[in-house]
Amino acid sequence: MLSPLEESLLSIMMVIIMFGMGSSLTFKDFRLALRHPQAVGVGFASQYMLMPLIAFSLSRVLNLTPEQTVGLVLVGCMPGGTTSNIFAYFSKSLLSLSIMMTICSTLAGFIMVPLLMEFYTQGIDDAFRIPPDQIARLLFVLLIPTLVGMWLRRRNSNIGAVIELMGGILGAIVIIFLVVTWVPRNWVLLVETGWEVYAAVILIGVIGFAFGYLFSRVLRLNPQKSRTVSLETGIQNGPLAALIVIMTFADETQQLILLMPVMYSLFIVINSTFATIFYRRWTRREELARDQAKVEPA
Repeated sequence: MLSPLEESLLSIMMVIIMFGMGSSLTFKDFRLALRHPQAVGVGFASQYMLMPLIAFSLSRVLNLTPEQTVGLVLVGCMPGGTTSNIFAYFSKSLLSLSIMMTICSTLAGFIMVPLLMEFYTQGIDDAFRIPPDQIARLLFVLLIPTLVGMWLRRRNSNIGAVIELMGGILGAIVIIFLVVTWVPRNWVLLVETGWEVYAAVILIGVIGFAFGYLFSRVLRLNPQKSRTVSLETGIQNGPLAALIVIMTFADETQQLILLMPVMYSLFIVINSTFATIFYRRWTRREELARDQAKVEPA
């Protein structure tokens, strides 16, 4: 499914993204996050309570195979991806909140992901399960470039800003390259894949968007923060899930489990584009309503 070159690029991409993510942060940002403690808490709960449950429920409703179930649940347990920050920006959501939610879920991932995977994959053959310590070790190692990036930003803000920009550009180039090379080579796989897989990888994002927004509104977050939580909930770090599978399994088992994070990563971009267009129009309507409300009394 992935060539050796693509597997290497995926590993490099994850390091670059984590390095760039760290370079975008200062310790002051964590103090600023305290201005939205409820929003960060709601986002964290959406990430690690709603998404794993949604993934597990979909695997049962769609009667997925054990390998597909492990792959889908792994996607559901992942922290938020930096892709959510990009879509939060274009949808006119609260970008600073999106970044902080991504960072918080990523930092907690090496504890939360192994625990959730152990819980939701009970009863599945051990040959298809991912050892919790394997997940924890990999996620912990990926925290190192994040911390190094934060340290460089603190030492020299200009260098940190350049690294942040380069990380985003290189990460985007690698993602585009992977998509351009993967789709033509695997078109037969795309044709032969069952509808259940397509339904699972599409619905997990769509339901994540909907539940993230509704959950936020129930807990009385304003619409802008709720839209931010919605995007952060539905957009998971698919490439990281793929990397965990590659580092854990081999041969046919790897390919069967890898199908879910790869397909999710492909379709979440499409889902997120539609969600972003919808939220952006929603935001514009709110802005127009506020402007009219200011003009009418005068």
